[in-house]
Amino acid sequence: MPVGFIIDSPWLPGWAGVDRMDYYTSEQCWLEVNLKAVQTLPDVIFLPGFWSEYAMATEPSAFGAKCVWPEGDFPYAEKMIDSVEDIARIPQPNPRRDGLLPFVIKRLQQCESRMNDAGHGVYFAVARGPMNIATFLMGVTEFLTALRMAPDEAHRLLDLATRFLEDWLQYQKECFPSIRGILLLDDIVGFTGEDDFREFSQPYLTRAFNAFDAEVRFFHNDAEGTATAQHCEEIGINLFNFSFQHSIAEMLRLTHGNVALLGNIPPRDVLAEGNPEQVREAVFDSLRGVHDTSRIVLSCGGGMPPGVPTENIRAVVEARDAVSEA
Repeated sequence: MPVGFIIDSPWLPGWAGVDRMDYYTSEQCWLEVNLKAVQTLPDVIFLPGFWSEYAMATEPSAFGAKCVWPEGDFPYAEKMIDSVEDIARIPQPNPRRDGLLPFVIKRLQQCESRMNDAGHGVYFAVARGPMNIATFLMGVTEFLTALRMAPDEAHRLLDLATRFLEDWLQYQKECFPSIRGILLLDDIVGFTGEDDFREFSQPYLTRAFNAFDAEVRFFHNDAEGTATAQHCEEIGINLFNFSFQHSIAEMLRLTHGNVALLGNIPPRDVLAEGNPEQVREAVFDSLRGVHDTSRIVLSCGGGMPPGVPTENIRAVVEARDAVSEA
């Protein structure tokens, strides 16, 4: 079994001992931190690999949302939709020029040759998903309320977000022909039930994942994930990172064993705050009842949280080796 983790700015700067703002604003710092991760832990797959991002501010910035950069904390975008009537007035962003997106591309272009020299490359087009973007712009409570009170306007916003995503993902592929996969991250889909998932999530995720012909269609949703799991194949998802609150055995059953699964150690309580022995036990627990591990990438049930020490990541690799030997 491979061992792999989604890593980005919540974990990398703190782990490497650098200032978060330096990580965001210095291409040299960003590159050196990412290289340090892959060189320190060569037995681990880091996904999507050299992720150029500005936390939750990345996509909303393209719509014109105000980005806030608190000292010592993560950047975020302030919501910009005060009522459903505002949705009709928002134009579709141009990823080639709007917000922070040109900076995302330029950072990768400036660092690509050194990444290639180290044996790495740009292999994923990455973005937050449609519902995630909608809640950044409108607010979580307000958007989920709109699903009930103003469904037509909610669809209008999701369609806008998806048209933007199709363009943004295609532009990343245009800039980096080495890209072979799409990674979408959207926890808000887990805040809805089965019927709402089918109406408000599935069609838009399907469109986004078909922005171009990708070999790997990787989806992250570490909120409630049973509806997502049951419809992965229809959407086109073939790699799914889900909440640690679902067992790997349950997800294998819901995906009929046809989707690769990334999980399933508790991220904060065990991987970040536990000791190596607790991490190893969590790996063994997560594989209980799993008889075929050919579709499993050992990971945590979500992205790598802040504060995870190197020894706990190595403990996952050690537990994997112990399982393989057994």
